[in-house]
Amino acid sequence: MSLRNLSLVATLGLMLAVIGLLVRHALFADRVVPVMVQVAAAILMLWARLTLGARSFHASADPTDGKLVTIGPYRFLRHPIYAAILWFTCAGVATHLSWVHVALGALAVLGIATRIYTEERLLAVRYPEYAAYASHTKRILPFVL
Repeated sequence: MSLRNLSLVATLGLMLAVIGLLVRHALFADRVVPVMVQVAAAILMLWARLTLGARSFHASADPTDGKLVTIGPYRFLRHPIYAAILWFTCAGVATHLSWVHVALGALAVLGIATRIYTEERLLAVRYPEYAAYASHTKRILPFVL
């Protein structure tokens, strides 16, 4: 399976997980700290989308023309949009614990991890400077992971 097709499958799994959590009323947190995490995630998502502009909307991993983006939230994280989805989803699952919600959360995490894997492979090919950028920028949690 090609990297682009694998990323499409991952996107489908992520979408199903998020829709499943939404339908089960388990996507949005109902406690103060997790709600604060979700607000931070939403702000991060908006910042990253504004930084990328139209370049950020692809169903599959697809590096676009132009130069590698290393400004805005991309100074701190290689994947701020995926990080925001992960933080938001995990905060919701944490406040609505059940085996179904944990399974849907795990599917979302798997989808994000797969998207990151495929996208990084494609970015490394498209942008020779990506390896240096990746060596000093964390994936999903600033200064940690």
